[in-house]
Amino acid sequence: MGDRDWRCEDPNQQLIWATATSETLRVLEGKWKIVIICQLFAAKAPLRFSELERRVEGVNQKMLIQQLRQLEKDGIVTRRVYPQVPPKVEYTLTEMGVALGPSIEALIDWAFMRRAALDHQTENT
Repeated sequence: MGDRDWRCEDPNQQLIWATATSETLRVLEGKWKIVIICQLFAAKAPLRFSELERRVEGVNQKMLIQQLRQLEKDGIVTRRVYPQVPPKVEYTLTEMGVALGPSIEALIDWAFMRRAALDHQTENT
C-alpha cells in the first residue's frame, strides 16, 4: 500500500477520498467493464470486437458495445476503426487504462483472499 494515512481525522480529506472512490466506481461500474479491461490486459495486444466478444463469456453484443463506448468515453479504452470491408475495429487500453493495472491486480488478489477465507469458514462450520 502507499503512504496514505488512513487514520486521517480531517473530514475534508475523508470527503475527498470518498468522492474520488465514488468517481472511480462510476467509471468501472457495470457487470462487464472490469472483465473487458482484464481481457485487454491479458491480450497484451489490440483485440478485435469479435475476439473480445468471445473472451467475455455471457455478454451480448449490445451490452459489449455499450460498455466499450462508456470505457472509451471515460478514457480507458481506445477504439480504432480500419477503413476496409468488412470493417475492422480494434480496442486497446489507453495510458489511463494501463494505469488501472495495479488496482485490478489488487482486486484479483482480494477476490482470491476472500474466496480462501470463505472456504476456510465453510470447512469450520
